Parts: sequence; C-alpha cells; structure tokens
Amino acid sequence: MSSIPPENLLMGVPKKGRLHEQCMKLLVQGAGLEHKRPERLDIAHCTDLPVTLVFLPAHDIATYVAEGNVDMGITGMDVIEETEPQNKDLSIVAKLGFGQCKLAVQAPAAEGLKDASVLAGKRVVTSFPAIAEKYFSKYENDSTGKTKIKFVSGSVEAACGLGLADAVVDLVETGTTMRAAGLEIVETIMETEAVLIKNVNTPYPALVETIKKRIEGYQTATKYQMIQYNVQRENLEKALAITPGKRSPTVSALEESGWCAVSALVHKKDAAKIMDELERVGADSILIFSISNSRM
Repeated sequence: MSSIPPENLLMGVPKKGRLHEQCMKLLVQGAGLEHKRPERLDIAHCTDLPVTLVFLPAHDIATYVAEGNVDMGITGMDVIEETEPQNKDLSIVAKLGFGQCKLAVQAPAAEGLKDASVLAGKRVVTSFPAIAEKYFSKYENDSTGKTKIKFVSGSVEAACGLGLADAVVDLVETGTTMRAAGLEIVETIMETEAVLIKNVNTPYPALVETIKKRIEGYQTATKYQMIQYNVQRENLEKALAITPGKRSPTVSALEESGWCAVSALVHKKDAAKIMDELERVGADSILIFSISNSRM
C-alpha cells in the first residue's frame, strides 16, 4: 500500500458479496466519496476527501479496523460478534439500515426440529465458528459432549444434504437459498445489519466525523420527503397536527390575507396519506419534493 498518500484515512469496504453494491451507493451518493478504482487493484483514492478505499473480504474488515490497519470500515454486526475477543479498539459509529438478515441455526425441514438444544454434541457446519461454539455451549452437558463445530467459508447450506452436518449456522436474508437446500430455521441466534465502524485510536477523528455526518444526512434523505402547501390560518392548527415535521414545520404568511405557506418533513411511506388528510382540512397547492441529501 506504498502508493497511498500518508495523509489519507483508510476505509475498508466489502470487495464483493451481499453488502458491496449497497456500500458503494452509500459511499458515493451519500458520503460523496467519488473515486475511480483501477482495474485489478483493491484500492481507490477519493477525489473529494483525503480518503482511500481499501476493498477487503467483508469477513476481515472488523479485524483490520480493530488492529489499526485501516481507520474505519463497513461490515456486518455478525462479523463483529464473530471477532469480538479481538475488538477492544473497535467502535461502532452508526447502523446503516441495510444488509438486514438473521444468523440462525438451520436443520433439515424433514426433521421438524423446534429446539436447538437437541443438536448439542452433534455436527454443525458454519462460517461463524466462534458464535456457534458460544451458542451451543449453553446446551452442552456430560451426556451430549462438546458440539462438533466445523468451519467452511462458503456454501454452508449444502453441508446437511451432503451428509457432512446435522445442522448449520448461517445467514438468512430472504430464505430462498435455505429452502432450496431443504433447510428451515430452528432458532435465530442474532439479527444483523451493516454498520460503520472505526478504530478508536484513528489519527483522523475529524474526518471520521465528517463521513459519519454525511452518511447520517443521506440516511435521513432516504427516509423523508419535503411537503409544501398553502392553508388558511383558521385551519392551520389542524394542518400542523398532520405535518409536525422532524423538529417543527416552517410557517410563513402569504400575500393573500388569512393564508399561510407551510413546509415540513414527512416520512416517505406516509406521504400519500398525509396529502389526503391535508386536502380534507382545506389545504391546497400541496407539493411533495424528494431530498437527495441533508444535514439535520
């Protein structure tokens, strides 16, 4: 990494897999980290901020951040939990609201298992051996013996069908792959999503904060829209009860006597219903505007 400018913050991002595409959208559209990645290279320098993106396997990013090899990164909560003993210098900066899934104990659906305790002492294949070992330890006793945890890096769901395991511990997003392999969830170990993380000793705390604020502003923009409308002052109180805004609405007087203009943030999912309610209390000229980014 000798080509990286010494003043640059290093940020680890998944080089492929389920989080990669959403990470790139967040970093470019949300944080403004425009970059050009040279072909066959796993680093890219950003043009707007002194930041270098380092493309890494998602499973390794928490370790790289915790050890100070990169200053910050994006990975899943499942990865942080798996590497927890080594993470004393790692801090979660923000939850990112994508990549949600479950880490679950799964077994052949034909067996109809409803309790993971019956799998204690048996063969379990997983990409999360530390989590699996900790989880099954609470069910183990002298009669079950220790659960036989085997690590594989991919295609975990195939292990039961190949006769290599009695159960697996794996991520479940939509459940399509799980069901295709003839498996079903026995117990959910944890809910996970993508998170922004940092090394607590990074020499670039101000830059970390800038990136955090940009991402938070983008997250707000993806959840909200701006609504504007006119309403007679006699109906203003009813209208404001419908559109209280994120903090409070903006109200200004119109040239026409007795009328006000109102602007407020509303949740995207509620926008159509709110427009209907405003119309019923006498508002007119009701407009909805998309927000591409924000600072709140």
